[in-house]
Amino acid sequence: MPAEQEQKSRIVVGVDGSEPAQAALRWAVRQARLTGAVIDAVTAWEIPIALGRFGSARSAPPDDAQVRQVAEQTAAEAIEAVADPADAVQIRTQVREGNAAGVLLAAADGADLLVVGNRGRGGFARALLGSVSLHCVQYAHGSVVVIRA
Repeated sequence: MPAEQEQKSRIVVGVDGSEPAQAALRWAVRQARLTGAVIDAVTAWEIPIALGRFGSARSAPPDDAQVRQVAEQTAAEAIEAVADPADAVQIRTQVREGNAAGVLLAAADGADLLVVGNRGRGGFARALLGSVSLHCVQYAHGSVVVIRA
């Protein structure tokens, strides 16, 4: 084998437990089968600003460990639902704190492909909430596939 070992291609896919994200993961697995790529299934988590980090009289906001645990469980369930144990496709899990678009873009740095689901929000909802898929398409340094809802 040559001194410089050939590196496998890498597909990064956003996983958040939604049906569009599941469709994106299924698509990425099929693509990885065809290309021999490894998949990095990336889940981002953050405590929503609406909950705040200051709590309220009614209930305390979740702490970072609780939110991270839910994110890890979401990622594990998504992969379990899509992965075939007999399949040769390698799926690695990454759970990172931060804004979903920023986390995905950082994870996709140097990857061959970024795959994200699109929830199909339009008009006012997209303007108000932003769009992870739109942000990824606009700012990614490589190819992006958006799987529509």
